[in-house]
Amino acid sequence: MGMNDVADTPAGHLLVVDDDREIRGLLKRYFTREGYRVSTAANGVEMEQIVSNWKIDLIVLDLMLPGRDGLSLCRELRKSTHVPIVMLTVMGEEDDRIRGFEGGADDYIAKPFNPRELLARIRAVLRRTRMVAPTAERAHGRVLCFGDWRLDLGMRRLTSSDGTLVDLSTAEFDLLTAFAEHPQQVLSRDQLLDLARGKLEIPFDRKIDMQVSRLRHKIEEDPKNPTLIHTVRGGGYMLTAEVLIDEKPAA
Repeated sequence: MGMNDVADTPAGHLLVVDDDREIRGLLKRYFTREGYRVSTAANGVEMEQIVSNWKIDLIVLDLMLPGRDGLSLCRELRKSTHVPIVMLTVMGEEDDRIRGFEGGADDYIAKPFNPRELLARIRAVLRRTRMVAPTAERAHGRVLCFGDWRLDLGMRRLTSSDGTLVDLSTAEFDLLTAFAEHPQQVLSRDQLLDLARGKLEIPFDRKIDMQVSRLRHKIEEDPKNPTLIHTVRGGGYMLTAEVLIDEKPAA
């Protein structure tokens, strides 16, 4: 396991999970030169050891891994952490990209890739996630209630009426917040991209559609016949429920 780390660096601590020794070495050298602290892992077992011992700012996770694959590991991570995840997928395999987003990845890049492009994706994801702290501070005490759901903006958590906590990725939470702060309004895909932490520099025009699909699977009683997040033909999407503000978050 490659856990050689450089001295403390302000750019952040990245974890590269890939069974290809050459890719691990290449990315470690490249990201280190760019000012990041870098750890590497060849499989899920090594990844879990590093995540439990270090504060990781972002994980670059290969979809095709020996043993438990990247999708399974991504889903497992989402049960306990909101750490951003950039998935490495196979060139031309759109199903892999869709599965990656559905599993909780924040972005993807197809192999073979240019390290500079991967770095640009990483920086974009980190910029979005690092906006969470000031937003949460401003939103302290605000809970948006709609349907059977409570969206706590300060704690960044979604709970059902019976108190069950729902696991949301950073992107899912930000998208749901955009809907809840603009209820019963038709929001275009571009508006949603802007509201959910700014323009995403990702050449994938179905990203919002897949994020909405993931949200529906988590909050709709019947995701195939959604009643909360409605598709507006030619327009975008709309949260149909009335939203009430509760200034006293649940404990």
